[in-house]
Amino acid sequence: MGGERTRAQGLALVLGVTVVASVVFQLAGLPSAVMFGSLLGGIVHALTSETDLRLPPSSFRLGQALVGVIVGSSVSLDALRAMGHQAVAIGLVTVGTTLISLAAGALLALRRDVSRVTGAFAMIAGGASGVVALARDLGADDRVVTVVQYLRVLLVLLMMPLITTVVFHPEHGVGTLGTEQTHLGPDLAYVVATLVVGVALARLIPITSSILLAPLAVGAVLASSGWLGTVEVPVPLQWLAYALIGVQVGLRFTRSSVASITRMLPVVVLLMVGMIVATALMGSLLALLTPVDGLTAYLATTPGGLFAVLATAADSGSDTTYVMAVQLVRLLVILAFTPLLARMLGRGVRD
Repeated sequence: MGGERTRAQGLALVLGVTVVASVVFQLAGLPSAVMFGSLLGGIVHALTSETDLRLPPSSFRLGQALVGVIVGSSVSLDALRAMGHQAVAIGLVTVGTTLISLAAGALLALRRDVSRVTGAFAMIAGGASGVVALARDLGADDRVVTVVQYLRVLLVLLMMPLITTVVFHPEHGVGTLGTEQTHLGPDLAYVVATLVVGVALARLIPITSSILLAPLAVGAVLASSGWLGTVEVPVPLQWLAYALIGVQVGLRFTRSSVASITRMLPVVVLLMVGMIVATALMGSLLALLTPVDGLTAYLATTPGGLFAVLATAADSGSDTTYVMAVQLVRLLVILAFTPLLARMLGRGVRD
């Protein structure tokens, strides 16, 4: 029986599915094949066994930090400065995508079993871990918020490689299952230095995504300085980062967690698909208003899944700097807006 699976058997299943799926996804030309393979591995175990399989929290933080290092190595500070001319377009798209997620939350709250607070924080796009952490203190049903938030991330992750491959046909596939590696010494020095300094800085920054943002910033500065020459993260470390992110998102979808929102699942999925389509249209608008290409605009406006979005951008040959900047602007807006939203909804509940 699925419920009788031991922890060792569960780990073996996750590893086996991850390896096979990663190879298949790579052969199919999907970006970030290891991330999506490990995502599938985690989901297969979580939905077929009652055995609680969790990795240490430090491993998820390591995966996040490594993704930050990977993205930081490809960020162009000159390109980032040049984006100032597109500030108005980026601002409009940021406001638009934020309003789309809030509208989806309001629609979810039309159900009798979902409060306005729960609906808003379940559907808001960006900063899933931070929103989940705040949910109970804000008077929301934290179980619903947790499952719906990570379901949103899951749907984004599942649809992103398909849309990227089928619609945009990217020519690049850096960091998937390639094995070519040069300048190993400087590359490892870059990774170690960026991780040490970045993780230390992350401890001083009181926001949930600092474990990604701090190594990303340090990596961008170090790579742009040219002190170590042209650097990149060794491919096996890229695999490790993508696998740690993917498997832990997949493992969150246990049968009990999915059962907790079974009655509202059709509505939630419909709203999320609508969000993804609406934000993709915002991406098309961004591509029309700026010189950015369609794939970059799509990834820049995707509603959540920051770590996977940045990894996919790095793998698919899109403008990683642009994707990072637009995604981070929206994340910062949401982090700044969350306390105000909580007060507004709190007043509505009391009234």
